[in-house]
Amino acid sequence: MTDLLRHRPTTPPSRGLVEVARQLGVRPPPVDPSVTGLTLGTSDCCPGDLFAAVPGGRAHGAAYADQAAERGAVAVLTDPAGAAVLDATEGAARRLPRVVVDDPREVLGRLGAWLHDHPTSAFTTLGVTGTQGKTTTTYLAESAVGGTVGVIGTIGTRIGGRPVASSLTTPEAPALQALFAVMREEAVDVCAMEVSSHALVKGRVDGFAFDVAVFLNLGRDHLDFHDDLADYFDAKAMLFTPDHARRAVVNVDDDHGRRLLDRTDLPVTTFSTDGRAADWRAANVRPHRLGTDLEVLGPAGLEIDLSVPLPGRFNVSNALAVVAALAPEGHDPADLAAGIAASPGVPGRMERVDRGQPFTAVVDYAHKPDAVTAVLTALRPVTPGRLVMVIGAGGDRDHGKRPLMGEAAARHADLVVVTDDNPRSERPAAIRADLLAGARGGPAEVVEIGDRREAIAHAVAGARLGDTVVVAGKGHEQGQEIDGVVHPFSDRAVLEELLGATP
Repeated sequence: MTDLLRHRPTTPPSRGLVEVARQLGVRPPPVDPSVTGLTLGTSDCCPGDLFAAVPGGRAHGAAYADQAAERGAVAVLTDPAGAAVLDATEGAARRLPRVVVDDPREVLGRLGAWLHDHPTSAFTTLGVTGTQGKTTTTYLAESAVGGTVGVIGTIGTRIGGRPVASSLTTPEAPALQALFAVMREEAVDVCAMEVSSHALVKGRVDGFAFDVAVFLNLGRDHLDFHDDLADYFDAKAMLFTPDHARRAVVNVDDDHGRRLLDRTDLPVTTFSTDGRAADWRAANVRPHRLGTDLEVLGPAGLEIDLSVPLPGRFNVSNALAVVAALAPEGHDPADLAAGIAASPGVPGRMERVDRGQPFTAVVDYAHKPDAVTAVLTALRPVTPGRLVMVIGAGGDRDHGKRPLMGEAAARHADLVVVTDDNPRSERPAAIRADLLAGARGGPAEVVEIGDRREAIAHAVAGARLGDTVVVAGKGHEQGQEIDGVVHPFSDRAVLEELLGATP
């Protein structure tokens, strides 16, 4: 059984509710229970918690305060609207003392950091943002540093290699500060964390400043949440302000990275894999079937060899970002390079599946146009045969990127098998039609097979010596969501099964 690490510190904080109110600059309540935790969700509520009841998309959080009280909450942090909801309830929450502020979500980050006595002061924090590459970069950072490292991101949270229960790429502010307190107890050296645009807009990383903020790239994504690409960039740029970081590391090969240089007031370290002027550069880049070898040129004439055990120029960029971020924090660049070279890889990110078949099989999380292009252009030079991609698109998300994904696949692959990803509440056929609208204009052969397992089986059955089959879109995911039900499904497991049956 997996050893699941706790997500709250063994020794909880203890602050009086009156002290909490004074910290927030508001009128203290007439009673002063001890607060030993802070939570936004009733399912995570523990005895002694201050329950933060904030406005939600469907209901005010105060409507769930009775459940929090039943689970042991000792007080409620809310706004005037939430206080009115509490006044109207007949349940246990009506008797709980409350702290009322104008915008409770806005204070959660700094309140959580204060409650846990600012745990990030005990280790180096690395915040990584970008449209693609965040997960890989945090995993490479973990390998580069060695020792005890915390990782927070899409695939989950780990501390010293042990998993921690988590559900968001970036946890809500109270849960995040509790995780940081656990990391302090576990004597973590570095925490490498993915920082999504959602997290920045929703204040999940408020209340502390990363030691280093890394910008990888920016392309089309999350336009179901942001108004347009400019709004998406503005959200990402929030990380590169003094409130959120002390130092910036920026990829100047990216157009938006170069724009960021003019926007940030932070000290900046730059990096490039394309020969641009930068503090850290990749030189003599030599791709091969299993990854890339190169030389890293750093400040003061530094030169080190680096072997990246993942294919693709974009993974060279991810690895270079790690060196540029951590070397100035006191880590020896040669040691960082050795750690990266020894990386076991990243689940669902250019992950090879090998059962002795005469062709290459890869699982990747690519689910945006730029990512589809990056994966296929990385694999083309090391594929002597045909390049085959199995691809779908998620439902209830940005519709506009679907034909662009299809077009990118058909432009760079030889065979595109359009299938279902996570349709969610949408009609799968309609999603596939959007992909096909882009794919059928390209030079590749295009096949539509809705059932994802059958689509993978079709790609595998037709693969020959020297071919590469890429199953894209779901990566590390272990389920497929259809009409609100998540069915067990792993691209890797299906590939392994099919490849094991391949003569």
